[in-house]
Formats: sequence, structure tokens, C-alpha cells
Amino acid sequence: MTKEIIVKKIITLITKAHYLAKRIGINNILQPGLVKEMIIADKLGHNLIVSKRDADACDKSDPNIKYEYLSCKEGGTGQLDRMFKKPEEKRKESLKRITRNNKIYYAVFYKADQIKVKEIYAIEPDILLQETERQLDRSSNDISHVSFPITWVKEHGQLVYQNGSLIK
Repeated sequence: MTKEIIVKKIITLITKAHYLAKRIGINNILQPGLVKEMIIADKLGHNLIVSKRDADACDKSDPNIKYEYLSCKEGGTGQLDRMFKKPEEKRKESLKRITRNNKIYYAVFYKADQIKVKEIYAIEPDILLQETERQLDRSSNDISHVSFPITWVKEHGQLVYQNGSLIK
């Protein structure tokens, strides 16, 4: 099969996925991070939230229980983009991306197959908040990307998914 034929097949499949997603209220299937968020929500049994301004997912039985997802590939680093150090009111608004959640989940995808989840860790929001504030305070920029390497996550989080199964 030629590269051109493969590209056309990919476009056809993405088009089908686009129209399927629209049927459940997802208007932009290509929104950055959305496909991985869909995969994580499926693995954890959560309801996906598609609004860009809200948490990533919520509990199936209680929509007030919200979750934020971070992800990376093996050897990578998860991050929160565009976090404000200053002014104070924008900083507080940025930090709500953490504090509004009951848990933060950090998924590690296989490097060789980046649609498959290797493991997922649960992190308490107050722990992630402390590290985020520490990084913001040390930053020389008013707006920063705050990074969480997998070594930090393993030290501060709890493994909840591995080898295709939830860990109880």
C-alpha cells in the first residue's frame, strides 16, 4: 500500500471518528489531548468532560466529583500548560485547575505504542498544588509550564492501573 493510500485511509477513519464524536457532544475530536483523555477516562471508568474550561472527567455517579488528567509517554514528563505566577488573581484561577478536582490522574503511555496505557497514578490535589506553587515561585516567568517527571509521580502518587487492569 502506498503512503498516499494510507493517508487517505487515515483521513477516512478520522472523519468517521469526528462524526461519531459529534453524536455525543464532542465537536473537536482533534482538540489537543482529548483522545488520550478519552482513553484514560475509559480505563478508569470515568465520564469524560469535553468542555475545555472544565476538569477532564467526573465520577459516573456524581458529576461533582471531578478529575484532572496529566499524561506522558515512557521517559517523558507530564505538565500543566500556561500556569500563571502573576498577577495574583490569574494565579488563583490557574491553580483552580488543580484544586477543583478530587484526584489528579497521571497516565504513562508506552513510547512504542502511544495509544496504549502502561500505568496510571493517582495524586492528591494538595500534593500536586504544593509542587506547582513551588515551581511557580521559582520561575522567572509570569506564565510557565509546570512539569512533573515520572520519578516525582512515583514518589508522590499511588499506582492505580497497570498491565491493562485497575489496581484495588
